[in-house]
Amino acid sequence: MKNNIIILLCFLTFSSCFSQQKITWDDLAKVKFVEKYYQEYDESYLVPEFSDSVKALDGKTVNISGYFLHISPKDKLYMLSKGPMSACFFCGVGGPETAIELQFSERQNLRTDDIVTVTGTLKLNVDDVEHFNYILTDCEIKLIETD
Repeated sequence: MKNNIIILLCFLTFSSCFSQQKITWDDLAKVKFVEKYYQEYDESYLVPEFSDSVKALDGKTVNISGYFLHISPKDKLYMLSKGPMSACFFCGVGGPETAIELQFSERQNLRTDDIVTVTGTLKLNVDDVEHFNYILTDCEIKLIETD
């Protein structure tokens, strides 16, 4: 009996260490933005103030579904968006909380607006205005088949 309890505890511990957490766009929307001046750019930018629930996701392996967008395939810069290209935040439809920078080790051959699920390590970015507020590193991607 004692061995069974130890085995069960080990299984639960290991499975939680290697599992990924499914997140939604609503989870990422729990953020406020404040204006901050950057002397090196002589410009003010909106920077995120993440909620505690979002901060708890930092460094965790997560997966999320959305629209795959090519930003600069030559530079291996891709984005996951809550909406398709015609409704992405660059077009004024959503805010920066509706987009995630995707970092892959190699170029991707998906089409813009393919619906995908991406798994990766979530990094919260507060200060680097050259990158998105949400970044997924070490990404793996799965195309969602649509009718």
